[in-house]
Amino acid sequence: MKILVGYDGSSSAKDALALAKKHAAAFDAQVIIVSSLTGGTATHAVEVEHATENLEFARKMFADDGISCDAKLLVRGMTPGEDIVEYAKEKATDEIIVGVKRRSKVGKLLFGSNAQYIILEAPCPVVTVK
Repeated sequence: MKILVGYDGSSSAKDALALAKKHAAAFDAQVIIVSSLTGGTATHAVEVEHATENLEFARKMFADDGISCDAKLLVRGMTPGEDIVEYAKEKATDEIIVGVKRRSKVGKLLFGSNAQYIILEAPCPVVTVK
């Protein structure tokens, strides 16, 4: 079994990691932790460095418990939602776990929601964590 976790360093993403650890232990699953940056001129070296540090923190969290884990930074010119769905298809994942941030209806309308996109477009079940 493969579990993909969308991770951006936020508190809801850390909660998603904790749930992924439980699922991985229960199902003897491999975990893939993914951070996505849009890419192009919108991505700066500082963002890449920060994302890389976040992924290393997350990878170590799983390694400390002896759970098989891969960490991947995606910079492929897509929104994080699109990137995570595409990567889940490429890796044939069985489950996606993402943290969700509370946002007003207007905020979702204006900015869209990566979690909403993942839930609607994912090729497998999606578990959200608040």
